[in-house]
Amino acid sequence: MSSNSFGKLLTVTTFGESHGPAIGCVVDGCPPGLALAPEEFRADLERRATGRSRFTSQRHEADEVEILSGVYQGRTTGTPIALVIRNTDQRSKDYGDLLDTFRPGHADYTYWQKYGIRDPRGGGRSSARETTMRVAAAVIAKKWLAERHGVRVRGHLVQIGDLVPRAFDWDAVETNPFFWPDAAMVEELEAYVNALRKSGDSVGARVTVVADGVPAGWGEPIYGKLDGELAAALMSINAVKGVEIGDGFAAVAQRGSAHRDEITPQGFLSNHAGGILGGISTGQALVASIALKPTSSILVPGRSVNLAGEPVEVVTKGRHDPCVGIRATPIAEAMVALVLMDQALRHRAQCGDVGAVEPRVPGRVE
Repeated sequence: MSSNSFGKLLTVTTFGESHGPAIGCVVDGCPPGLALAPEEFRADLERRATGRSRFTSQRHEADEVEILSGVYQGRTTGTPIALVIRNTDQRSKDYGDLLDTFRPGHADYTYWQKYGIRDPRGGGRSSARETTMRVAAAVIAKKWLAERHGVRVRGHLVQIGDLVPRAFDWDAVETNPFFWPDAAMVEELEAYVNALRKSGDSVGARVTVVADGVPAGWGEPIYGKLDGELAAALMSINAVKGVEIGDGFAAVAQRGSAHRDEITPQGFLSNHAGGILGGISTGQALVASIALKPTSSILVPGRSVNLAGEPVEVVTKGRHDPCVGIRATPIAEAMVALVLMDQALRHRAQCGDVGAVEPRVPGRVE
């Protein structure tokens, strides 16, 4: 299967299926000398994992990372870093009834049309299980970005169904299983998701990722636009149906006099552009959002066809999420971090001799 790699100077290739023996990735292009140990992957993998709360799929995977290459005496060597995670909690029997059936809303039919064969166990390669390795790869990117450039990448859930935060506090995000920035609403979210689960249905969500400390100048002006590559990377996440940079589609209703981010010697007066102009970072906070569709694996019966083209009714059993957006935050963070590290390395390769250019306008004036 082609197109399992992305990035130019930092290239990430993932492999493995949801119910195969293991999943893994190869990270090629990481500079040498970065301290890296297996335990550093644990925190972000636990943030992404299922089974950590009753509001996600109850599949329980250990997600222990093995570093197979690219690290010697605790530091990266500049050679390909191979990471692998063994699958330990597959329940392939849950998919026995789907061997000859296409689940509506899933990639079953399109994979069948493209390859003439598919792995029905948990969606095989199209499963969100694959995103585990993106999060693992991004642990490297996040650490390198923070140490070399002071960049911090973090995200939060900004909408689930018709619920939106009534207040915002970054400190609240990591204190609840929803990555929700309004601690006072957590009980309301719990009741909402519990009701969804009991009904057998699902709902969509919206996640925003913010990268602070990105210097001006990253990105390329035409085909390597920073926002274009962010959009492609974020759209590659399972269930994502929309990407916005900055104000995104809200810009349709704005006037140019309001949308443009005016500049003063003290800093930008706004950040409607999301920290990117002309495909190149401005030095402001980078802001990107994704819209995730409702989970298609639900208990509500749906119409489809089988391999013979006959009409069938599908009920998807097993362990599934009432809202995949609940655990999408670390995945979206991962894709942003990987794109930023790749762009940083590309900028260094082409423009490393340019040095500081004056004037340097600060970020948004508060």
